[in-house]
Amino acid sequence: MVRDLLKEPAWDKSELGFPLPDSKHAVSVALPRWEDIIAYEEKDPKCIDYLQSIYPRFGLNPLLKTLEKEIFSEDFLKINKVWPYPNNSQALKAKNYCDKNTNPGKSFIQKKRNLTFLITNGEASEYGRIFWQHTGLGASSREAEISLNPSYKPSKHLVKESHFKILQRISKYTNSKSDIICLTSSGMSALHTALEIIYKVFPHRPTLQIGFPYVDVLKLPKNIFYGANLIIEDDYENLEKEIVKYNPSALIIELPSNPLLKCVNIQRIAAVGKKFNIPIITDDTIGSNVNINSVKHSDLVFSSLTKIFSGSGDILAGSLVINSKGKWFNEFKNVIKNLDIPKLSDGDIVSLERASINFEDRVFRQNNSCLDLKKRLANHKSIKKIYHPESCPNFNSILRKGGGYGCLLSFEVEGGLEKVKRFYDSLKISKGPSLGTKFTLVCPYVQLAHYKELEWAETFGVPPYLIRVSVGLENIEYLWEIFSSALDN
Repeated sequence: MVRDLLKEPAWDKSELGFPLPDSKHAVSVALPRWEDIIAYEEKDPKCIDYLQSIYPRFGLNPLLKTLEKEIFSEDFLKINKVWPYPNNSQALKAKNYCDKNTNPGKSFIQKKRNLTFLITNGEASEYGRIFWQHTGLGASSREAEISLNPSYKPSKHLVKESHFKILQRISKYTNSKSDIICLTSSGMSALHTALEIIYKVFPHRPTLQIGFPYVDVLKLPKNIFYGANLIIEDDYENLEKEIVKYNPSALIIELPSNPLLKCVNIQRIAAVGKKFNIPIITDDTIGSNVNINSVKHSDLVFSSLTKIFSGSGDILAGSLVINSKGKWFNEFKNVIKNLDIPKLSDGDIVSLERASINFEDRVFRQNNSCLDLKKRLANHKSIKKIYHPESCPNFNSILRKGGGYGCLLSFEVEGGLEKVKRFYDSLKISKGPSLGTKFTLVCPYVQLAHYKELEWAETFGVPPYLIRVSVGLENIEYLWEIFSSALDN
């Protein structure tokens, strides 16, 4: 029987490694104690061996591992790292990246069954890992499942129908025609596609990130393309100086940022972009296009559909929208016609359509629950500071009529490290990475995302012991009892 995490969360120390949700395609995994977080980051075998799932870009789903063991010998896998990609085009991008950074001959491609495998050894394996993590171009667990058992492959008619319905749902809130919406294999592959478009028009120039972002939103352009610079000041005179200094190919923003949930003044940034002839790339994953108008002042908008659009926590998917009223619309649309887009797989399309049927209702319900929890936490003596978009005037300026503030909040706990450890360990709710799930999901975000660069993150105002909460569909009284009890511990 599949475990319902709304009613039976995975929080106890005995549940280390449990998939979140209870699915072979789960994108998260239970890390119920603070020491588990540290052990995971330190790659402690005692922790790693317990993991029944893993965030897909940070490792291989068990189905992908099973497929590799079925195709390649044990001796081969001892010498080489194997990275499955959906087709030759995406695998070749990974190989070219490895070849650029290592000696030739350290990576090669093999096509097996319905997938293409990048094989790396020696120093190339680290670059293979970096590319896999940052780009999100790798094969999904459902592609592996179909390769292991072709009977799982859905019919072409069902795929076509599901694809159409998903595009209609995105179109409704982005006011975009379906022919300028791309469904991609992940949120990061959507950003990767956006950058490929940008570099066809503005080649060999770095990007400029405004506001402290989700870790890989910064590292993808920085490590895979032509570099990235980060500024966080709401000082638009300084922004113009940075633009003159770096001559960026694009300005990248999050609405709002993850994990501090701050929102830049996108109207001002769009005006600056227009002045310097620089396009705006926007990530609206956290805010959701149901709540905010993310397209109006952007040129390209990408989103991780893995998160609240799906809500299931077991589908890797993304979207990219071109602003039809933007300055570069025609140019970008022509460019994308000639790109090999990392398309969402057939199995994931069908699953995403089913999961997203009621996404509007879920968004509004999670908006309300998150806001309620935020207000209750604000009055608790153990809370040092709360991060939530409600207090951000820039977020409110792009709020849709009837829209809300999303399902995410972050907070600091009074009492330092020992207090936050006690809180986290005693919290009787599911604990692990990712967000937007129907069930509440908690993690010490900065420890997971910036474990080896905590001091660097802190220089940008990101506290090392920050707790991030993705609020689900649980009854708010039930949730508050759990949180208040852990805070009082």
